[in-house]
Amino acid sequence: MATVGSISIPQQGFSAVIFDCDGTLVDTMPAHFEAWCEALAQFGAANVLAEDVFYAMGGRPTKDIVMDLNAEYGLKLDPARVALSKREAFLRKLHACELIEEVADFARSMRGKVPMGIATGGSRFVIEKTLQVVGVSDWFDEVITADDVSNGKPAPDIYLEAARRLGVSPMKCLAFEDAPAGIDSARAAGMMIVEIPCPTRV
Repeated sequence: MATVGSISIPQQGFSAVIFDCDGTLVDTMPAHFEAWCEALAQFGAANVLAEDVFYAMGGRPTKDIVMDLNAEYGLKLDPARVALSKREAFLRKLHACELIEEVADFARSMRGKVPMGIATGGSRFVIEKTLQVVGVSDWFDEVITADDVSNGKPAPDIYLEAARRLGVSPMKCLAFEDAPAGIDSARAAGMMIVEIPCPTRV
């Protein structure tokens, strides 16, 4: 076990590494929260998503979160329309997002040594844009998004699919995650987990 900054990372016992993106590899969560607030306000639902609730929901697909808000507050928000508005608001803020260096340093050190992938609750369009902006698009062998599986986090589907595409048993994969849903997803897939504290909350 080695410590990189404040993060303890195993140095052996894994044959592939899979990273969540938002809040784990890239510090996007503040921008995502602002985008959520703007999108919900646009549809007359300002202030229904508290910041602590947002972080607890981290890693889950946007449409799933909208459906939860509808059920919780008796709303009738259109998940597809809110998701599109939220995506556009986030993309306007993406230029200010940066890598979480402790995680990026480890990923950089693993390049060419083991297969590496991304397993994210975000959409492919947004995640590919995010990886491009922070300059790491070519680091990963596979990028699996919410668009690629039927059941998003906390179901294990996305991590199981990432392991399958990388050609490694899930039990030999090391997963990096920051959010409860993602941690539950990786754990249900049988992976070793490195939990990343959100830099905005530590």
